[in-house]
Amino acid sequence: MAKRSTASPQVALLRGINVGGKHKLPMAELARIFDELGCSEVRTYIQSGNVVYLAEAALAARVPALVAAALEAQRGFAVPVVGRSAAELAAVAAGNPFLAEGADPATLHVAFLAAAPRAAAIAALDPDRSPPDRFHLVGRELYLCLPNGVARSKLTNDYLDRTLGTTSTIRNWKTVLALVELAGA
Repeated sequence: MAKRSTASPQVALLRGINVGGKHKLPMAELARIFDELGCSEVRTYIQSGNVVYLAEAALAARVPALVAAALEAQRGFAVPVVGRSAAELAAVAAGNPFLAEGADPATLHVAFLAAAPRAAAIAALDPDRSPPDRFHLVGRELYLCLPNGVARSKLTNDYLDRTLGTTSTIRNWKTVLALVELAGA
């Protein structure tokens, strides 16, 4: 009898890949790294470091750190990598509080955090840092409503990382929904 696979769909979100001419990385090369780590059915979405793949439970939690280490060793640059299961990503899409308020989906983004921040760090987030921008933290996701766009917001990865004491990477709502669909969640 053949051993049954326990691989489940996962999503890796890399920060700062192919943005502004920095950290150029062909998606085929990125997919190869995932393959070499033992992931299967690796697919990328757009050129900014979104990867959907299957991984066994024992490997899934380690993939973000392994990919970051491989990129540093092979390409010479450090890239934060945040991971979510397909089920977690589907819950993110279903739980956006700004949709219930009727916000324009084109203004919505999610900052995916590598770890849940501590209460003191959460309290340090300044709701008046970047008006009219708003945010809502749920676990390891910071939902963002950015009416003037992400480029004009002061709710940057740098600010979020420093304030929350973790690593963040931001995706627009369209990308979040596309990744949910690609992951089959």
